[in-house]
Amino acid sequence: MASISAKTVAFFPILIAISIPTTFTATVVEDLNNLQPPPDFNATITNNCRNNPSLRYCNSTPFNLVQIFKSTIVASHLCNISNNPNCVESFPKIDLRGRPKIAPLYLSLDFFWRYCPLTILSIDLSNNSLQGSFPQDVFYCSQIRSLDLSLNRLSGDVPLHKLSSLQNLTSLNLSYNAFSECRISETRFFDRFNSSSFLHSGLLPDHRELRLRMVAFLVGFPAAVIAAVVCFLWCCFWRGGGEGGHRFKAWVLEEASKGFSKRNLVGKCVYSGVLSDGREVRIEVYSEKMTREDRRRFVQKSELLVRLSHRNIVPVLGWCDSRRFMAVVTEWIDDGNNMETWIRTCVPPWKQRVQAISGIAAAVRYLHQQWPQIGYNLKARDVLLSQNGDPLITRFKFDDDHRSSAKRMCEFGVLVFETVTNRWDFGKRESGVVEWVKLHYPGNVEDLIDGRMEKTAEMVSAAAELVELGLICVDLSGRRQPSWEKFCDLLLNLSRAHRGRGHKHVHHRQH
Repeated sequence: MASISAKTVAFFPILIAISIPTTFTATVVEDLNNLQPPPDFNATITNNCRNNPSLRYCNSTPFNLVQIFKSTIVASHLCNISNNPNCVESFPKIDLRGRPKIAPLYLSLDFFWRYCPLTILSIDLSNNSLQGSFPQDVFYCSQIRSLDLSLNRLSGDVPLHKLSSLQNLTSLNLSYNAFSECRISETRFFDRFNSSSFLHSGLLPDHRELRLRMVAFLVGFPAAVIAAVVCFLWCCFWRGGGEGGHRFKAWVLEEASKGFSKRNLVGKCVYSGVLSDGREVRIEVYSEKMTREDRRRFVQKSELLVRLSHRNIVPVLGWCDSRRFMAVVTEWIDDGNNMETWIRTCVPPWKQRVQAISGIAAAVRYLHQQWPQIGYNLKARDVLLSQNGDPLITRFKFDDDHRSSAKRMCEFGVLVFETVTNRWDFGKRESGVVEWVKLHYPGNVEDLIDGRMEKTAEMVSAAAELVELGLICVDLSGRRQPSWEKFCDLLLNLSRAHRGRGHKHVHHRQH
């Protein structure tokens, strides 16, 4: 490797026996990392510092010979490709305009900028599509008079405190970048330069835009306040549920039921309530924790419930799916007026019992045909009576996706037995009632009928038919179960056959 003169190192452009391509690539960076300074390099830069102590590397003791040596090589190449007239004598400018492939590489060589030659007065890195933050390594060249970073994609804050430290800087161009807008108090710094040097830089506030923002604030803020007040009043006094009036807010139901008080508790997790518009409602609460998928299915099925329309199904007004609880809201039906209470205390006539069973069967057929995905409860204490005496299915299930039609028919068969026999008090009520009926049928049909009623031959005959239908229902093997259409037809014929017969029946309330 050739020796290096003191004068050459003083200005950093040196002549070295190394081949440097016209395009500065990553391969050259690797070559630089493998180079070592010549043996007399330390003596050379020591003499330079003795002759010119202001050289930057003179203040870095002990000398980092490798870094200083690599910077001389980069300076030599950079001086030449910047079209300086005499790189042996001087290095006045760095000109990398429109060189997007090599400009980022030079900016990454921090060792060069750390020992930036004192002769450099101008740095031009414009039109290179540079990205990221402001290249702060250029501040090592604190003597520069001109800096051009225009036509790039630089962003973030501009370090104005460091820019202001460049005392000789008379020309600065940061236009066509995406810097963050500076504070109004900082804009005085830019008064030192031509205003065209900051066009579309993002730095200077747009006074026209500021005026528009001020007008928008003066108009928008009062409008936002008014909207917030209206929204608050709407939330306070509106008692609908949203989404067509079917989705109820949690606080609406809490207020309607007086905070789900014990006084309003009418059944297991069932509350009475009065909405602000005066409607009386039943609120069945599902407080169990549900997964996101369970909640989604709950809402889907609730949307179906509000579409149900049958005289023997309670009208569903809506639902609530808050994070604290889920609930289904229906029209108010007194829980004390259910089929179990009706049969046990009122001793309804035979004809009314048959009509009640027929009505529930019609509702089940409707659900089976049109809404098979909806589950429901057919226990006698959950089947309520309307003011007209019609039996109503009132409780629905949301985990009933895999419940078979055979099991639903079995539950209906148990309801038939309970209606005919007035038998309830068994440990496992359903299995107990079924076994008791099988014990007495077909030999003692008369003993199966509610003993409080006065029996007639027609009643015993009809009871036998009902019990036979009930036994078909509870046959889970499915071999004897008819379709719901045929089953309802049989009940309808049975109801018509015994309608209007003038037999006396006992009808009294027991105390």
